[in-house]
Amino acid sequence: MPIKIPADLPAYDVLTREGVMVMDEDLAARQDIRPLHIALLNLMPKKIQTETQFARLIGATPLQIELSLIRMTEHQTKTASVAHMESFYRPFAKVEASDERFDGLIITGAPIEHLDFDEVTYWDELRRVFDWTQTHVHSTFGVCWGGMAMINHFHGIDKHMLPAKAFGCFRHRNMHPASPYLRGFSDDCVIPVSRWTEMRQAEIDAAPGLTTLLYSDEVGPCLVEDPARRALYIFNHLEYDSDTLKQEYDRDIAQGAPINVPGNYYPGDDPARTPQNRWRSHAHLLYGNWINQIYQTTPFDMSQIGLGPS
Repeated sequence: MPIKIPADLPAYDVLTREGVMVMDEDLAARQDIRPLHIALLNLMPKKIQTETQFARLIGATPLQIELSLIRMTEHQTKTASVAHMESFYRPFAKVEASDERFDGLIITGAPIEHLDFDEVTYWDELRRVFDWTQTHVHSTFGVCWGGMAMINHFHGIDKHMLPAKAFGCFRHRNMHPASPYLRGFSDDCVIPVSRWTEMRQAEIDAAPGLTTLLYSDEVGPCLVEDPARRALYIFNHLEYDSDTLKQEYDRDIAQGAPINVPGNYYPGDDPARTPQNRWRSHAHLLYGNWINQIYQTTPFDMSQIGLGPS
C-alpha cells in the first residue's frame, strides 16, 4: 500500500520516480480502510530533504500511511520558503488545540547540539510536545538530537560534548535480536553518524526501563527502547541518503570549518570517489518494523489512543 501525501509536496515526485507507491488525497478517499496516521515534527533545516527521507522509509510498507507535517509554533525557519511551510506544515499549537491523535510521531534532529537544552528557543514548547505524546500519540520515534532531547526530558539523561565530531559510517551490534524492532537485522550493521555529542551507556543503564537495542564500540549507544513512554530513541541517521554525509562534508570544507573526512564512507576514505550506501536495507527494516508494531498494537478507534495500555 502507498503513503498518502499531497500531490504538490516535492517528495511526491521524488518518490514516484524511485518507484515508491504514493497516492494523493482524492485516491486515498476512495479506499475504504483506515490508514495509519503518522506525523513528522521536522526540526531539520533542509525541510524538503528530510521530508523525503522519512516518507521514503515509512511509505515502503504494505500499509496505507497518511503523513502529516508539523513545525514548532513560533520558530521561523530560514532554509525553507514561507510558501512551502504554509502549504504543508501546521504549527504544533494548532495540532494541540485540535485534540488530534496520531498512531506514530517522528521527531527529527536539529543542528543545535552545542546548546544546552534549556538554551534552545523552542525548548519549552518541545517539552510540551513530549508530554502531549503520552496522551495523543501511540508510538514516538525521536531521531538524533530529537531522541537525545526526549530521553533527557523523560529520564534526565544529559548529552555530552565530544572532543571531535563522530562523523562517518560505524558498525553497530545487534544487542537484542528478539526485539520486534530488529526483526530481520543482521548481527551487526553499518549506520551513518553525524554528531558532536553523545549519550553514555552507563547513564542509560542507570535509568529504569530503558533497553539499548543497537550499540557501537566506537560511538556508543544508538537505538534505545523506552516501553513505558511508547518510544524509541535513535541517536544516528539510518534515514540518510547516500550523499547526505558528503553534502555535510562539502559544506564544512567550503565554509573552512574543521571537519574530518567521514570515516568508512568513501571507498578508500577518498572524498574524490563516490560514497557507498551500506545501510539502506537496515533503514527500511527498522522503520518497517516500527510501522508494523504500530499497526499491531494501535487502537482502531483513534479516540482511544493514549487512554490506556495498548
